[in-house]
Amino acid sequence: KKCLPCEGNVIPFDISEIQKYQKKVDGWDLKKNENKKFYLEKKFLLKNFIESQNFVNKVGNIAENEGHHPDISYGWGYATIKILTHSIQGLSENDFILAAKIDQIISA
Repeated sequence: KKCLPCEGNVIPFDISEIQKYQKKVDGWDLKKNENKKFYLEKKFLLKNFIESQNFVNKVGNIAENEGHHPDISYGWGYATIKILTHSIQGLSENDFILAAKIDQIISA
């Protein structure tokens, strides 16, 4: 699937929809931000800094192709990806599509 443009005209998933979709992605934690809005987060463990940087660059390419941009932090041997649909301040199908595509980087 491909992420569809979301200009805020979609209602964020409720917890039952989130749980249904969360079963389709592996290892993504469901969290709430300071505004009590749900987001997905996953920490990837990598071998060193350059591997982390290469991984993040691949995530960036996917995000740009999908038009859906996660929050990314990384350093020596790790990268943390946080995903939500910013325009609706919550989760939508796009977030799970992006999570699945990011997971494919590691399994490739």
